[in-house]
Parts: sequence; C-alpha cells; structure tokens
Amino acid sequence: MKISYKKLWLMLVEREISKATFHKDLGLSAGTYTKLNKGEEVSLSILLRICNYLNCDIGDICEAVRK
Repeated sequence: MKISYKKLWLMLVEREISKATFHKDLGLSAGTYTKLNKGEEVSLSILLRICNYLNCDIGDICEAVRK
C-alpha cells in the first residue's frame, strides 16, 4: 500500500492556501515537504500538525491506496 496526499493538495487549492504559505506556516523541514510532494510517508506528528492547521481530520488530507 502507498499513501496519497491528493486530498491535502486539493484542500489547499479550495482554501486558496499556496504551497509556499502552507510550508512556511507549518515550519516544515525541506525533507518533510519533499516527502509530502512525492507521496512518501511522513510521521503521524506531522500529519496531526497539518490537521490542526487546517482544522480537519487525518482522513481529510491523506488516504492509503493500493499499488
């Protein structure tokens, strides 16, 4: 299985939040930001920070997909 952050990117577009603003506001490291862009796994604590920032649930920003 693989993780998809497509829901996250769509939510940012819907809320008119640029990726640069998102990256800066959360203080994400370059490595973590790259992992999100590439659809790689990031820590649960990062996902929870994103959820807090967007006031949403984890299922609203990512999903597990079969390869």
